[in-house]
Amino acid sequence: MDFFVALLTIVMIDLFLAGDNAIVIGMAARNLPAHQQKKAIIWGTGGAIVIRILSTIVVVWLLNLTGLKLVGGLMLVYIAYKLLVDKKSEEHVKADASLGKAIATIIVADAAMGLDNVIAVAGAADESYLLVVLGLLISIPIMVYGSTLVIKFMDRFPWLIYVGSAILAWTAAKMITEESFIHDALEGYAPVKWLIVAFVLVGTLAVGRLMNKRQTAQHQQNISSSEAKHHSASA
Repeated sequence: MDFFVALLTIVMIDLFLAGDNAIVIGMAARNLPAHQQKKAIIWGTGGAIVIRILSTIVVVWLLNLTGLKLVGGLMLVYIAYKLLVDKKSEEHVKADASLGKAIATIIVADAAMGLDNVIAVAGAADESYLLVVLGLLISIPIMVYGSTLVIKFMDRFPWLIYVGSAILAWTAAKMITEESFIHDALEGYAPVKWLIVAFVLVGTLAVGRLMNKRQTAQHQQNISSSEAKHHSASA
């Protein structure tokens, strides 16, 4: 059961973090003839899968080094926060008319943009290389063909973004509490461990919600100021 829960977590993480990658794929292939676009997407995604698997396996191995689970967990807290407050903007990716260049663009851009996915998946995999491979093999094709739908759902139901952020924050808290020296210090103090998990989870969501409210208020204030200036100029 733990294996399948971790596998589902990896798939969910990739779906919630897939928006930018889908934009990259679409933009890199958009100048190709219609009959080559599918080839570029398939081969580019295949290359991205290989790079992503290898880089995640390396990160899983690195997380065994003392202190790096703590660092990775803290980075993942920031990624969970960013998911809540960052407004997705279209990435400026060069579109090539050459099939080979389009494939290379997809692979390189995915590798450059995939650090958040790699850290999150490595944390959720809990040192299992099989989970890394299975999770990415399942989630990346879903990401390519289904991420646009996921983005539309998140736009329509904003609370889904909080679900994604909660999954990332939970994974981050697990990484932090499983850091060797922290785990040893908490041995026999299970309530303290769960207090840390709750603090990371609730704190990330609360700060993200607060920042969203501030951004919304600032945006409304800017609109009001703009309208006031417009009326003043008209008068």
